[in-house]
Amino acid sequence: MLTTRFTEQFGIDHPVVQGGMMFVGRAELAAAVSNAGGLGIITALTQPTPDDLAAEIARCRALTDRPFGVNITLTLSINPPPFAEYRRVIIESGISVVETAGSDPTVHIEHFKEHGIKVIHKCTSVAHALKAQRIGADAVSIDGFECAGHPGEDDIPGLVLIPATADALSIPFVASGGFADGRGLAAALALGADGINMGTRFMCTEESPVHDNIKQLIVGGTEKDTRLIMRQLRNSMRVARNTVSDEVIDILGQGGRFRDIKDLVAGVRGRRVFAEGDPELGVWTVGLSQGLIHDIPSAGELVRRIATDAESVIRGLDGRVVVADAAVARGAS
Repeated sequence: MLTTRFTEQFGIDHPVVQGGMMFVGRAELAAAVSNAGGLGIITALTQPTPDDLAAEIARCRALTDRPFGVNITLTLSINPPPFAEYRRVIIESGISVVETAGSDPTVHIEHFKEHGIKVIHKCTSVAHALKAQRIGADAVSIDGFECAGHPGEDDIPGLVLIPATADALSIPFVASGGFADGRGLAAALALGADGINMGTRFMCTEESPVHDNIKQLIVGGTEKDTRLIMRQLRNSMRVARNTVSDEVIDILGQGGRFRDIKDLVAGVRGRRVFAEGDPELGVWTVGLSQGLIHDIPSAGELVRRIATDAESVIRGLDGRVVVADAAVARGAS
């Protein structure tokens, strides 16, 4: 097994996290990841009400006796969800790990820490990661420009963002954005991360609730088949390339405002894509890592395969690199 500060702190076998994904992070997927030794995560706001979240947590607990977490994304909206109620359910359900994302999580981290809950905060910049560390997060998930969903506005890819984060933080962190296999895990560890967080890759597993049509599109897609929308609004979002995302880009490119696209980017339309399998029903998130996804395994098989392949890479870089003694090398020349 690959043991890191993250695996030790969160009580898991492999440094692989299934990130919280709207409409995807449900009990079956989270339990399968956790049963395989990773960290599965239920997405709180996928559940319509706090009571529904309590039921989903109970379902997951019936499927695994391993650690799993709950994601709560702190969105800014006209009609915000009842975050305090979702937080109460998480605490009362005995969850030991929470992944926060979005707006300032300070008040939530304070409440969770009071109840002994470990918090992973998802960030897109070193500055935000440092703030998360300062306000008490136990770990950080750092999202590079390659990620699905919201990559932030700095456009820093993982190859730079991961080592920069490693230089700045003292708490453990996992790298997110562009990861899909053991090579990626080995690279993340080499760059200073303590593990990886994957979303798109876990969408293409047997336990994922995403419609098979969408899974097959991801398997057949390439790293070129995503679009960044809402850049002009400084709320950039990486989604699949389709007629809807193209329309959003065209409208904003012609000076449109959010009111002109709000119906196109509505979350309910993305939910229908995943449920019904029609990729043109709305915008739906997918990362650049789809160019590395070629099959639809069980989530458990995927976790174990990534860990095994990463070990192989770390042990010998698949035989592609030889480190010679300097003195011997000079003598040979």
